[in-house]
Amino acid sequence: MRRTAVLPALGVSLATLLAGCATAPASSSSTSPAVATVDVPVVAHPGGETPAWWYRNGASRAAANGAMNGRAKNVILFLGDGMSLTTVAAARILDGQRKGGSGEENLLSWERFPHTAFSKTYNTDSQTPDSAGTMTAITTGVKTHMGAIGVTAGRRDDCADSLGKAALTWLELADSAGMATGIVTTARLTHATPAATYAHVPDRNWENDTDLPKAAVEQGCRDIAQQLLTSSRFGRGPTVALGGGRAEFTSTEQRDPEYDDKVGERLDGRDLPSEWLKANPGGQYVWNRRQLEAAKDAPRLLGLFEPDHMQFDHDRSRGDTGEPSLAELTRTAIHTLSRGQDGYVLMVEGARIDHANHYGNAFRALDETIAMSEAVQAALEATSREDTLILVTADHSHTLNFVGYPVRGNPILGKVRGQGGEDDVPGDLARDQTGLPFTTLSYANGPGYTGESNQQKAGPKRFIHAPSNVESSEGRPDLTAVDTEHPDYLQESLVPLKSESHGGEDVGIWAIGPGSDAVRGTVEQNTIYHFIVQATPKLRQRLCAANTCNADGVPVELPKPAEFERKP
Repeated sequence: MRRTAVLPALGVSLATLLAGCATAPASSSSTSPAVATVDVPVVAHPGGETPAWWYRNGASRAAANGAMNGRAKNVILFLGDGMSLTTVAAARILDGQRKGGSGEENLLSWERFPHTAFSKTYNTDSQTPDSAGTMTAITTGVKTHMGAIGVTAGRRDDCADSLGKAALTWLELADSAGMATGIVTTARLTHATPAATYAHVPDRNWENDTDLPKAAVEQGCRDIAQQLLTSSRFGRGPTVALGGGRAEFTSTEQRDPEYDDKVGERLDGRDLPSEWLKANPGGQYVWNRRQLEAAKDAPRLLGLFEPDHMQFDHDRSRGDTGEPSLAELTRTAIHTLSRGQDGYVLMVEGARIDHANHYGNAFRALDETIAMSEAVQAALEATSREDTLILVTADHSHTLNFVGYPVRGNPILGKVRGQGGEDDVPGDLARDQTGLPFTTLSYANGPGYTGESNQQKAGPKRFIHAPSNVESSEGRPDLTAVDTEHPDYLQESLVPLKSESHGGEDVGIWAIGPGSDAVRGTVEQNTIYHFIVQATPKLRQRLCAANTCNADGVPVELPKPAEFERKP
């Protein structure tokens, strides 16, 4: 309160109002739980920000919020890749309209969680971040550079430098502590978000051996796919790993089991799924929905359901030989992980929200968000509020806009129908100053720019559109007869780009379960790691055993990965 006391009355009221929007009461009791105080040195920004400083700073904020009072046995982190607050709001309405309502009153599954916060997403070298640096902040407690996977800040092209900068992830920490661990994604398992739970490279693009520069190989860097197998040095490695990316794990001499015209991408001749099976007796490797169902009682699971990313939920085959939904993957992962007695940690990524936004295709972005809402609901039904901490967040935002003055219940993917203000007629399409209708949703940049490109003529664009050159648009197209609710319609964008960009504003964090009441306020993204480890006794005890805790038992010192590896 001392900081806001000097503000004018209006400023105090606004600050209080904003805090209320981002915060749920920690307890209805008049007695607050004890909190730990962690001193953090004052540094010059950004020059004084070291990995140790980032780690301690995140620990301080989580402890001050009371995260140490958590008693979680299990943790599930849902990561909606690119799931901006605008994407959440628009998906909420679409979901409600699909259920027959006007939409605005609807809530997605995690929006009913009692505790919320905002996450500041910037990388150490970029105002607007990428998925690698942001997820590394979430998994290691340390902010880092754009493109970094599991390493602290340095140069993206410097393998030798990165070898001394590996940061312990909470998935590896859990494995070292004897907990079961799981990764679920609709992207390639080697893609930025899932990779940041188990791999350590300075460049996110080093997904298989063909991607590594010769110098990096000579200096000792290994590709991300290979590191999924060697992550067992902390314990047994991931108990469950489900996603796409078969081609990253198989050689150019191996024909894909699902597509006759496709082969793997590895040039080293290795068949990593076969190597995984040898290293995991009793484990099952699956690549379609029927096989996943048949293997659900296996002690360990590896699932690679596409050579590349998994299909968008709208496009996937729902048959036995098709792909499972994100909700099905989540249920299977929890079923497998919960058989152990020592608890588990699980990361579930709704990856293709991001990809659809990059395509400038709001339909698929919102549809993927709804699919993730169903996965979160599946997790809620499969777990207990007494022992499982569930967090839902995003790594970064996008440039999706939700604008105009559409009437209540107007189709969220449709054209704006106004209420009869100065510039529109009640019940009629609202019009811009040139007399043309416009949609509620649009993008600030991306492939929906309406000028002629080398791929599509001038006017509205359709999925997939990734042009290499674009002509200037002469005004806007007339959308009167255009079906803007069609799944393949691309919303108009202001600035022409081959791929729509990320946004730099804050994203949401929603939390439920033991320790969730610490999730409040506006926090640096790396604080999410500290919310998790401080609220989970087995994780913080393992950190304390490595002498990284202060006198209050708060993990404050940056852990060294070598001290958490299995003893020979």
